[in-house]
Amino acid sequence: MTPINGISIPPSLARGLESLKGIEGFEGIEAFSSPQETSPSFKEFMLDALDHVNSMQLDANHAVEQLATGEEVNAAEVLTAVQKADLSFRMMMQVRNKLIQAYQEIKEIRI
Repeated sequence: MTPINGISIPPSLARGLESLKGIEGFEGIEAFSSPQETSPSFKEFMLDALDHVNSMQLDANHAVEQLATGEEVNAAEVLTAVQKADLSFRMMMQVRNKLIQAYQEIKEIRI
């Protein structure tokens, strides 16, 4: 996947920005027009989100196991962990549903 390119600068503004090169702290026109290489791709973002949701589910399961086995665990913290895991899972399912809906709409476009 290609990164999103930076903002395109009109030539008149580019000339004005070039004249500011000597000012301390000004990075030049390249700072405005070069793509940011540190931004993750959509795929990486989604995989990170899935990993985060999975880790929340595992943490909630571990907390419930600790509570069930009689270990010294705060019941409110267990409930909070379970609710966070549930909410994050529901949110991920809604994102999934919207992605499938968008894919099906794109698939129905006639060329």
